[in-house]
Amino acid sequence: MPMGAILVENLVKDYPTRKGVVRALSGVSFRVAEGEIVGLLGANGAGKTTIIKILCGLVRATAGKAEIFGVPTYRAEVTRYVAALLEGSRNVYWRLSVEENLRFFAGLQGISLREAKKRTEELIHFFGLWEKRKVTANLLSQGMKQKLALACALVKGTPVLLLDEPTLGLDVEASHELRRLIRELALSQEKTVVLSSHDMGVVEDTCARVIILSRGRVIADDLVRNLLSLFRTRAYRVNLRNGLPEGVLSKLSVRFPTLRWIPEERALQVEIPPGGSFYELVDLLREAQIEIEGLSRSEPDLEDVFLRLIQSEKKESQ
Repeated sequence: MPMGAILVENLVKDYPTRKGVVRALSGVSFRVAEGEIVGLLGANGAGKTTIIKILCGLVRATAGKAEIFGVPTYRAEVTRYVAALLEGSRNVYWRLSVEENLRFFAGLQGISLREAKKRTEELIHFFGLWEKRKVTANLLSQGMKQKLALACALVKGTPVLLLDEPTLGLDVEASHELRRLIRELALSQEKTVVLSSHDMGVVEDTCARVIILSRGRVIADDLVRNLLSLFRTRAYRVNLRNGLPEGVLSKLSVRFPTLRWIPEERALQVEIPPGGSFYELVDLLREAQIEIEGLSRSEPDLEDVFLRLIQSEKKESQ
């Protein structure tokens, strides 16, 4: 494995409130290798944003260790290695143009005027913003604002990039374009990326590996393809030409407990249990003189995996 870029060990974070201490993180541990794109998934309050803020030095952990290239994240020098995009396009200044924003953020990092101009032009071309380079940020589309915000984070030239909900509020086309750019960053510029998102499609499309959090704990840390394979089941969708009589539905439900009837789509969804046979379902439908119009096998996506892991974790904790 390449040299580790990020090390997190037994990370704990408590927030004091009027009602007592709220624990946001409870012993979180993981590593990220150089050049990896790793997704953080979890419901609201799972701890994703807290981890991002600890890694970029905005918040200090209550206990545990967080390092980037061996530097503790509470030290000022960690900023040489990491940049962050938090809350999307709010990172940019509305009254400055695209060029002015980039040069301003470069200046904050002590980058020379000549180098700032070079990096600004490179990033404007990379993000396809050349025609908008003189336009003030408030006049850009939401997708272009997000691109500019990401470019401003990159102007530092750091090897690690932390992205908190980078596609929030984007339409489908803009979201897919930003996903492509993030993948290209890791490949062409060898960036290490940690991406936090509620959007399962963004994580599945962008990240090779995912860390799933629930109530401040890591409940899964694996390659996306491994998680999908783990939860792959014999699930089918059967479209019927006509409706399904109540008596037939009751009989099928006894034999196939996971069966679900969707009347508005005239479709059955069912998982075949171990030892069961899909042909048994077909035979039962034929006996009831139910005509099958079409059938397909369902494959799990990352949202299915996420929901099953969360549900399993809740059952175990009860």
